[in-house]
Amino acid sequence: MPSDKFRKLSERPVYDSALLHVAVATFEGPDGSRFERDIVHHPGAVVMVPFDEATGEVVFVRQYRAPLDMEVLEVPAGKRDVVDEPPEVTAARELVEEAGLEAGKLELVGRFYNSPGFSDEQSWCYLATELSPVPDERHGVEEQHMTVERVKWEDIAAMVRAGEITDAKTIVGLSLAQAAMSL
Repeated sequence: MPSDKFRKLSERPVYDSALLHVAVATFEGPDGSRFERDIVHHPGAVVMVPFDEATGEVVFVRQYRAPLDMEVLEVPAGKRDVVDEPPEVTAARELVEEAGLEAGKLELVGRFYNSPGFSDEQSWCYLATELSPVPDERHGVEEQHMTVERVKWEDIAAMVRAGEITDAKTIVGLSLAQAAMSL
């Protein structure tokens, strides 16, 4: 919902790529002052927390992340890069692509803005249950070399505290899934 105190006056693009669109926008504050902010426009993402009820495990992927130059343990996720595709369809597709899993049930457990200080990226988070293995459909060199790992639900909080799970969307997704499952 737009603010009734601040007003966006203009926006000019400064960089476009397949993933990001960067702009400088001019705003007016409640006191009439004008200011500029750099804004990163992002198509949004989906985050899936695949929970295997039979084993009590969450399925993770360990994927190389170039900006960090390291592999990161995270729940499966993906950007909303198909125009007008509903987020639940993107979530189902990305779960197959990354983890080789189909979910009999995908429950939206929350939405969140990843970094609202500079980006409009919004993530839709799903709890994926009733899992069935299917052939994965990985794309890109990072996905081709990622591994799928399973972690017992009761071990996750200690892994977050120990710094073994550091990805923000994963931590948020796990919290939302936990609340939805009343664990």
